[in-house]
Amino acid sequence: MSKPSSSPKARAVSASYAARNFASLVNRVQEERAACVVERHGKPVAEIRPVDDRMFTVREFVALFPAEARRPADEEYLRAVEEGIAFHNRAETPESPWDS
Repeated sequence: MSKPSSSPKARAVSASYAARNFASLVNRVQEERAACVVERHGKPVAEIRPVDDRMFTVREFVALFPAEARRPADEEYLRAVEEGIAFHNRAETPESPWDS
């Protein structure tokens, strides 16, 4: 296998190329969200791809479970849980040393 092409889709690289250039492959995956298939003797053996960072609301998370396995929650409770999660995940701004 040769060096990877410039295609934004998954591209094939040899295992030896991946070993020599692993850091740059990981950087490309992170920065360009591009996937890379690692091949040994022309056959795919591994894939390096971006992690799906999908976020779920509580309502979407509950919907993943079968209907018979979940108990109905009232809307007020779900809203309170979502507000609590949003509060917990809020961006914290550091205190400015100039405000003291």
